[in-house]
Amino acid sequence: MQIAECNAPAAENISRIIKDRGLKKAYVAKKAGYSPQEFSDMLNGRKLIKACDIPKLAKALSVESGDIYTIVL
Repeated sequence: MQIAECNAPAAENISRIIKDRGLKKAYVAKKAGYSPQEFSDMLNGRKLIKACDIPKLAKALSVESGDIYTIVL
């Protein structure tokens, strides 16, 4: 299994939340404690999104951790 496949549900939801809220990826990255490049790597399947990353990303996006994995139809 490739990193992109592992990250897919979370990365897609994070990207959707950022777009829906009109946020900048660099802003979210900084607020979560990542460089813009690290965050980009996470969203694009070059760096694994680990369980310890989810609470930081959720807080930066002002959502619950579970919202990052929620399937939107």
